[in-house]
Amino acid sequence: MNYTIYDFFGNVGAGLIILMYLLQAMRKIRATQLSYSLWNAIGAALIAFSLCFNFNLSAFIIEFFWLLISLYGIIQGLRTK
Repeated sequence: MNYTIYDFFGNVGAGLIILMYLLQAMRKIRATQLSYSLWNAIGAALIAFSLCFNFNLSAFIIEFFWLLISLYGIIQGLRTK
């Protein structure tokens, strides 16, 4: 396996998504908080970016919808402020 900078970006994105899910499960952050959706969107975008260099359709579909849902959460969070 050839590990590239794009793989690194994807791994950082995966780490962000996992961290947000863990913090939400531990009740340290609420899923309704703007920061939760923001960090999830960043994580999904990083993974989707990395997939542009080593494409996998199934993974791209997941990240595309994860990003859309996160953007919806961001919009909802901004509307309630």
